Amino acid sequence: MEKKELRQFIRNIKRQFSEAELSELSLDVISRLFLHPRVSAAETLLAYYSLPDEVDTHKALFTWTSEGKTVLLPHVVDGERMELRAYSPTEDMQEGAFHIMEPTGARYTLLENIDVAIIPGMAFDTAGNRLGRGRGYYDRLLARLSPHTYKIGICFPFQKVDSLPHSSFDVPVDEVI
Repeated sequence: MEKKELRQFIRNIKRQFSEAELSELSLDVISRLFLHPRVSAAETLLAYYSLPDEVDTHKALFTWTSEGKTVLLPHVVDGERMELRAYSPTEDMQEGAFHIMEPTGARYTLLENIDVAIIPGMAFDTAGNRLGRGRGYYDRLLARLSPHTYKIGICFPFQKVDSLPHSSFDVPVDEVI
C-alpha cells in the first residue's frame, strides 16, 4: 500500500471508534509510557499535545511537568519547520497550525538536552518506521535531535503494521508503544 492509501486506511479505522473508545485505548499506551524506565529517568521530554484522533497526552503532560520534568511541545513556524517550546500547565496555549494547541512560551534550542522524544504517527512498523500526516514536519525535527535522544512512537494498536514504505528522509523511532 502506498503512503497516501495507508493514511486513508488508518483514518477510516479511527472513524470506527468513538472519542470515548479512543480515550480508553489511550490509557493503556500512556500507562506503559509512565512505566518506561527511560521516560521515568528523563529530565527533558519532547512530546505533543494530542488531537482528538491521537493517543491522548494531555494528562501525561501535566503529570510530567508536576514531577519537575521539562516538557517540550512543537510549535509550527511555517510550511517547513517546527520549533520547540516549553510546556507549562499554567501558561497560555494557543491554537496553531492545523488546529493543534501550542505553547506560547520562549523557543527552546538546547536539542542536545532532550532525553526522550514521544512521537505521534499515523502508523508505525516493526522496524520503527513512521508514517506521519504527510508534510514531513516530524522527520525534519527528528533529524535535528541528538543521537542520544531516545525516540518512542506512540499509537493505537490498530496503527501498528508489519512494514511501511519509507525513504532516506524518514527518521525511524527506537521503540513503538
